[in-house]
Amino acid sequence: MQPIHILLLIGSYFGLLLLISFLTNKDGSNSDFFKAGKKSPWYLVAFGMIGASLSGVTFISVPGAVAANSFGYFQVVLGYTIGYAVISLVLLPLYYKLNLTSIYTYLEGRFGNASYKTGASFFLLSRIVGASFRLYLVAIVLQDLVFDRLPFFGQPGVPFWVTVTVTILLIWLYTYKSGIKTIVWTDTLQTLFMLIALGVGIYYVADGLELSSFSDVWDTLADSDLSQIFFFDDFKSGNYFFKQFFSGIFIAIVMTGLDQDMMQKNLTCRNLKDAQKNVFWFTIVLTIVNFIFLALGLLLTVYAERYGIEASKDKLFSTIAVDSGMGIGLAVFFLLGLIAAAYSSADSALTSLTTSFSIDILDIEKKKNEAAQVKTRKKVHIAMSGVLILVIVFFNYVIGDASVITKLFTFAGYTYGPLLGLYAFGLFSKWNVKDKWVPLVAIMTPFLGFAISYGASALFDFEFGFFILILNGLLTYLGLVLIRTQKD
Repeated sequence: MQPIHILLLIGSYFGLLLLISFLTNKDGSNSDFFKAGKKSPWYLVAFGMIGASLSGVTFISVPGAVAANSFGYFQVVLGYTIGYAVISLVLLPLYYKLNLTSIYTYLEGRFGNASYKTGASFFLLSRIVGASFRLYLVAIVLQDLVFDRLPFFGQPGVPFWVTVTVTILLIWLYTYKSGIKTIVWTDTLQTLFMLIALGVGIYYVADGLELSSFSDVWDTLADSDLSQIFFFDDFKSGNYFFKQFFSGIFIAIVMTGLDQDMMQKNLTCRNLKDAQKNVFWFTIVLTIVNFIFLALGLLLTVYAERYGIEASKDKLFSTIAVDSGMGIGLAVFFLLGLIAAAYSSADSALTSLTTSFSIDILDIEKKKNEAAQVKTRKKVHIAMSGVLILVIVFFNYVIGDASVITKLFTFAGYTYGPLLGLYAFGLFSKWNVKDKWVPLVAIMTPFLGFAISYGASALFDFEFGFFILILNGLLTYLGLVLIRTQKD
């Protein structure tokens, strides 16, 4: 597939997103941008959240990691199901009861302004880095497949920073006016493209392996050592079941339930009951889809070994889909799925960053003039776009060859850990805290968590893995106990 053909495909895809943006835009009010007027159908939100949750990281990294970790990631996914139940039964009722726009305003009422700003700041840091991780992964794949092969003002290859800038600009174009109202609809389309790409990928790779029926595919999965899901042998390993399972519970709670990006979609539903139905069906479908991604990863690994393809990790799927001669159909749907998976999380991330910074940091809801609020929000939207560009370009120089999904969850353990501790303390204790000391506790926690993790690895060969999230949440909780004042 030639680079010009891929460019035309990307252009057509974004043209479709811009059309949806045009059809959903009305007055561009803050009510539409932040909450979609609280009129979103729950089933659209549930379907769209699948794409936002999976993202380009799952699309690329989960299949690519099977060779090294087998189906061990599914232990985390099983933990997700419990985490989403907590979100549905504990967090959503709280958010709807308080009628929140930004979920971090809960911390202001529970502890005080310093705690509120701390929670919002940790979300901003977490989401900026998390969204940048996801977009970086897709950007390097597109750079390799397309932009390195195109001339740029007489020079071979389009610079990486140009690729990233154009990508963010396109996302800004279809989100700048109505924000979450547009994204509820674009995410639905993007999830559809991603799931079709997943199905097409399974079909083509199975055909290339001469597996003519579902039972042949299933037998291949069952007979392979790479399909091992549960790991109970070594409790020191990062892949140990209980570490992965309990990490999955808390990853779901913090990266969905305590994340403005994901919760902002849920809060656009008409009422709590609709939001809970959304989470229920989303959990079922997401679990199935993650298993299918792992199955695809196993088939891709077997295919690469059989035909001597040297690509691995995050480049395995793209190399086989585009450069192995399997046909134009697989290449087209792979690229559509990749773009859809990446931008379904990136567009909502940009919107949630704008929402949180505008409401939590700048307090724009306290401005009486609606026009002034909208003007400020638009400036923040532009600024956040610029921040994402800078961070993604920076990643191009600091990320090595490790699987991106591992880096993403490890980093999340350090930045979402303080949020986990804050909300756990607020929900499950009746103590107040010395509000002015909360920022210090939250900042110290990741450093202490890193020191404990490093020491455990160096001295006892014990790997925390994704379990680092729980450690940091516990350290934050204990820190808050130390600065408690009295019970209500």
